Amino acid sequence: MPSAIAAPFTQRSLEFFAALFLSLMAFFTSGSALADLRTASRYVPSAELVGEGRMTFLGFRVFDARLFAPDGSYSTSRPFALTLTYLRNFKGEAIAEESAKQMRKQGMPTGAKLDGWTRQMRAIFPDVRRGQSITGIRTSQGTTKFYIDSRGIGSIKDPEFTRRFFAIWLGQNTLNPRLRAKLVGAGS
Repeated sequence: MPSAIAAPFTQRSLEFFAALFLSLMAFFTSGSALADLRTASRYVPSAELVGEGRMTFLGFRVFDARLFAPDGSYSTSRPFALTLTYLRNFKGEAIAEESAKQMRKQGMPTGAKLDGWTRQMRAIFPDVRRGQSITGIRTSQGTTKFYIDSRGIGSIKDPEFTRRFFAIWLGQNTLNPRLRAKLVGAGS
């Protein structure tokens, strides 16, 4: 009879420890999501996660992206926050150059305006290490503020820059429509 009593207790113990383990894993893996939400909440009223996804290139993990918007409802004309958590080390200059390249691919003409934005991005974007996040905020004025791990690093006050920069990930002509669908909540 003692073994019959011990078996349910052992099963309950295992269930308890499995639940505790899963809870701890969820807590530790969502830590960056909570930090991203705190940053977004500074400038995005009632910020909630809209969607998230991972960018890969030739099988290499590049970054995880999260989009936050008021009440979890994304609109290009309202404030929102896009956080990229890098999964590799990158030079800030390379991030700026790739951003400009992606804007050109979406129809931004090469010229003085794009050159000026590229210079501003080079000055703003620091080198990032694996695990660091850069958050871009589309403000209510239509300008862009940038943060690295919740610390302000710069802004660009041209609404055209804001529209073209965020279109890299969120625009209809993005080069990664699957990621866009996950971010805006239109896909799994």
